[in-house]
Amino acid sequence: MQLTAPATRTPQRTGARDADGMAVASFILGLLGLLVLNVFLGPIAIVLASVALWRGTTRRGRAFLGLTLGVADLVVLLAFMHADSTISWSF
Repeated sequence: MQLTAPATRTPQRTGARDADGMAVASFILGLLGLLVLNVFLGPIAIVLASVALWRGTTRRGRAFLGLTLGVADLVVLLAFMHADSTISWSF
């Protein structure tokens, strides 16, 4: 007699749900990056938004906003660096 493990059903994890989370995360990180740590949060927002769009997120608008805000983070950083002639900026 051969014993087998009972068949358990595990839910399949879809890439769309992960992509939606990445789109939201890119938006939040891009928004936060305008205020603090834009040298780190800007590129992370850009990467997360790009991956979310590549995976086919249903929240395309949120991903595009995250992408735009990530680029804006880097533009703000460059503008302040040019004005202060330093790598960081402060008020």
